[in-house]
Amino acid sequence: MRVRDIDKEKLVIANAIELIVQDGFQGFSMNKLAKACNISVATLYIYYKDKDDLIKKIGADIAIEFFSYTIENFSPDMTFEDGLWIQWQNRAAFTFKYPKKVAFFEVIKQSPHADDILNSTTKFSDFREIMKQFIYNALEKKELVELQFEVFWSIAYGPLYTLLNFHNDGKSMGGKPFKLTQDMMKEAFRGVIKALKP
Repeated sequence: MRVRDIDKEKLVIANAIELIVQDGFQGFSMNKLAKACNISVATLYIYYKDKDDLIKKIGADIAIEFFSYTIENFSPDMTFEDGLWIQWQNRAAFTFKYPKKVAFFEVIKQSPHADDILNSTTKFSDFREIMKQFIYNALEKKELVELQFEVFWSIAYGPLYTLLNFHNDGKSMGGKPFKLTQDMMKEAFRGVIKALKP
């Protein structure tokens, strides 16, 4: 049996992310990946059982990295405003540092593997529990209006992700050049807090 080569595995992961972002989930194949890595298709099967296994493993690794990043310096016992601002900062920092990984995860979220990826890691359930506790605490302290979860998420994070999408595209509406700044984030955040506080 051939031994795994860590550098080659990193190359495979980087190229898989690139190709899935570029061609989408349906346009991606192990043959394309092998060609991009300049290796044989057989070599890919040292690392992964098949295309689905590759996507799930890479997706789970990115999910774990994202959830760990998101709760850095964060506690569910923070005030709602302080905690949400840390969430914004962490999510923005991850997106700035790993734009391809974020783009990959957006593609994979629309694939049949999305639930498998999230359920494959205990990090997701830990993250979900931390965030549920944060929201529960904010409601208890009357720092947050009660909303359906999807409505809350749209208001709490929608403006941030819209700005991050503009930033990643390098342009906003009508093709106007755009670069996200701390001041813009703070301006949007103030509007969010105003909408969510009782």
